[in-house]
Amino acid sequence: MKIQDQSVGVESNFQEGLNHETGYKQELKRALSLKDLIIYGLITMLPIAPIQVYGTIAKGSFGMVPLVYLVGVIAMLFTAFSYRSMSQEFQIAGSTYSYVQRGLNPHIGFLTGWLIVIDYLLVPALLTLFASTWMNSIVPAIPVFIWVIIFTAINTFINAKGITLAARTNKIFLNLELLVVFLFIACAVKFVFIDGNGLGGFSLDPIFQADIIDFGFIATATSIAVFGFLGFDVISTLSEEAKNPSRNIGRATIFALLIIGIIFMSQTYMASLAHPNFEDLDVDMAFFDIAREIGGNFLYYLFIIIGVFGVGIANALVVQSAISRVLFSMGRDKVIPFSGILSKVHPKYQTPFNATIFVGIITIIIALFGSIEVVLKLVNFGALTSFMILNFTVFIYFFFKKKKRDIKSTFKYLVFPLVGFSILTYVWRGLGTPTYIVGFSWLLIGIVVGFVKSKGYKEIPTNINDL
Repeated sequence: MKIQDQSVGVESNFQEGLNHETGYKQELKRALSLKDLIIYGLITMLPIAPIQVYGTIAKGSFGMVPLVYLVGVIAMLFTAFSYRSMSQEFQIAGSTYSYVQRGLNPHIGFLTGWLIVIDYLLVPALLTLFASTWMNSIVPAIPVFIWVIIFTAINTFINAKGITLAARTNKIFLNLELLVVFLFIACAVKFVFIDGNGLGGFSLDPIFQADIIDFGFIATATSIAVFGFLGFDVISTLSEEAKNPSRNIGRATIFALLIIGIIFMSQTYMASLAHPNFEDLDVDMAFFDIAREIGGNFLYYLFIIIGVFGVGIANALVVQSAISRVLFSMGRDKVIPFSGILSKVHPKYQTPFNATIFVGIITIIIALFGSIEVVLKLVNFGALTSFMILNFTVFIYFFFKKKKRDIKSTFKYLVFPLVGFSILTYVWRGLGTPTYIVGFSWLLIGIVVGFVKSKGYKEIPTNINDL
């Protein structure tokens, strides 16, 4: 790869070091800055995400939606710290698959990757279907399946063409979403503080109600909020396309989580001030209705339109990018079916081209024929289980294998990952029997595939043996 900047020697030496450290040839284009990585994380978690779930969270939290998101940020920070620790140690595409493979055990790493595959592979289909359904309600003459094909084709083209084009697209959509959030907050400020509507001024009620908040409430809020931040881990799939990954991947993961938390809390706090009576909200359209109340039909329809394209293109785009990198990483290790095809990199675009096309095809099939209920169960099971394994891996790898046990390391590699593991375990326990049945069925398939590909769990990828 040709590097055109002032740090040619440094970057070249780094890549040579990476090849030596990982056993892989550097094939993907290293073009993403810290800012690009943060944008990827923000787009994945979606700055306007509260529009989809505000009504449900408001009724489940007695109107304290900002508090729920605050709890979510704190809860997920512990897992974000674990991602930072592993990204500093292993600068490899593949995210949790690669981290667990090298930090704990290659076979457990494969099963973790198997869980991540079903998580990431299903999400683009889910997002595309949502956006297509919304577009069909706006333009009924165009069927849902046509919109599914349009959205998927756009995302597949952008991701296949190159990481730089994808990064530019992300910036455009992030700016649009932040503009809409800013307009909402501005309209709400006028509605509440100037016009005297809603609560008519500042209030702590959306954040703290002493007669309601107890341990049980915090536990319930955590189980609700964690799902709002799923997706921040996509940043780690870009390790082989990031500049200075040992530094920037971890920083971007934490920065993105903190920034999105502030964005979520700001808009939901103003929504709570503008419409304090959460009990009369329509669960599905709550945020849209508040937008119409404070900003008229213009803000109402603007949210719908930006929501459609934010979910159908921006959000689905980055998740499709993430899963193609995971498939690429597992493919070059020859641990999944069709490894030879999925591990191919386009010679010109320097992207996992075949994996990207494959994800596009699967997205269309699942969006058109899959069950939303089953998809959601698999996504939740895959994400939470893989996060739990990652936290456990950090603890085993650093605290036991590398024996990092000074005071600072004890917090980083014992306290933080075990707190993260405990929080996720609590949320995982509430997934419900149907989710466990679907999730463990997928895991069982993975166990069989892993057994066959590793010849009875006796063989491990060549590059692991070499290291």
